[in-house]
Amino acid sequence: MLRRALRSLTAQVAAGVDQVFYSTTLARSEGSRRRSPAEGLGHEQRMEALDAVREEYGKEAYLEDPASFFPEPPAEDGRLTRVRSLDLGLDVSDLRWRSRFVPLGKGVAARYAFHEENHVALARLFLRTHERRPAVVVIHGYLGGDFAIEERVMPVRWLLDQGLDVALFVLPFHGERRRRTLSRPVFPSSDPRFTIEGFRQAVQDARWLLRWLLARGAPSVGVLGMSLGGYTTSLLATVEPRFAFASPLVPLASLADFAREGGRLVGTPEQQALQYEALEEAFRVVSPLGRPAVIPPERLIILAGEGDRITPVAHARRLAEHLGAPMEIFPGGHLLQLGRERALAPLARVIDRIPR
Repeated sequence: MLRRALRSLTAQVAAGVDQVFYSTTLARSEGSRRRSPAEGLGHEQRMEALDAVREEYGKEAYLEDPASFFPEPPAEDGRLTRVRSLDLGLDVSDLRWRSRFVPLGKGVAARYAFHEENHVALARLFLRTHERRPAVVVIHGYLGGDFAIEERVMPVRWLLDQGLDVALFVLPFHGERRRRTLSRPVFPSSDPRFTIEGFRQAVQDARWLLRWLLARGAPSVGVLGMSLGGYTTSLLATVEPRFAFASPLVPLASLADFAREGGRLVGTPEQQALQYEALEEAFRVVSPLGRPAVIPPERLIILAGEGDRITPVAHARRLAEHLGAPMEIFPGGHLLQLGRERALAPLARVIDRIPR
């Protein structure tokens, strides 16, 4: 009884933190929505725009053959710069490489290429210098990508203790890949085309990093991502079978769900329902719910926060049902992830089974 009460209290506290963060950082005011070229559209205009997105990106071939939509990254050399040593035999280095991503949609190509900072991909690596260990690509959430923060927010030390090397991967338009004059990342965007291209680039760059780690000698490489990074991790689990395991943490599962939960749909309830369905269909090509998993269920584990009010447990549950993956729920929330260490135990069992 006491344990249940403490868990409930923990979830309530964590939920409160999430709600404050959402209202002050993520929520959109009526004024900002009206000023947005996309969010200021009425129902009919939104439906027309989403129809155009589906026409451009909704080809069945893109879903049936992921390679036609997510091409292999071209060969490219990376540049490794040593940052510091953590302890004997463990070096921290930054890896940068040219992202040769080419947008598929002509309507956003020029605007996408304008952001020169985004042309260079990067990751912070925690590598044992005298042995080749399995590795994990770790993907941050929205507004993240600052290494000084991600080293503390993400379970880096825990992963190192599991015998893994760690690569903190930076999503497009985040961290050093974001134009500093902008108040927040331009990806994801209110323009679905830009968002779709952002996920295409995230997949391409993450696969380049996977290939680099394998070429360096890692016997296997997994992927773990939080929130927006959890969405990207789940998407990778449907297109890249070379990952040894995948673990979405407090993941986003559906951009349409997020829009509906955030009150970003307009018009009557019937019109909002139509917009929701159109959004689901428009994003299907980059949705982790759009294709079956290519990683076996025993190498998947989804971690959700009971008190999460940013990407609630329903998101994790949708992913678990679609991917056929087990799900572990800890009492904390999206930001205040209290109880996460205990929830990581099933992930440790997955890691124990990967090639070493």
